[in-house]
Amino acid sequence: MIEIDKMVDILKLLGDKCRLTILLLLQEKELCVCEIVEILQTSQPNISQHMRKLKDGGLVKESKRGQWVYYRLAIEDKPFLADLLAHLPGQKEQLDKVTCEDCC
Repeated sequence: MIEIDKMVDILKLLGDKCRLTILLLLQEKELCVCEIVEILQTSQPNISQHMRKLKDGGLVKESKRGQWVYYRLAIEDKPFLADLLAHLPGQKEQLDKVTCEDCC
């Protein structure tokens, strides 16, 4: 069972639109940083900072393939978060717009 203090920290992380959107995107599938950059139309350093915070908060995991870093959700131990994300708008249509062919 997650302690209330930990839940508060997680919900604070999700108070940022960019981080919440990233989690909703990752709910659809594992993504490379370059795909997230393209979808959110922001810089790679900005996305990397958000990903670091989400990783430190235990919400995402990363794996490296060659020079690219891929992220996936890591909320199996946080069922309250899965329930919350299930009630938010899906981001599949945003993923369909990704044209990231030159990188990952």
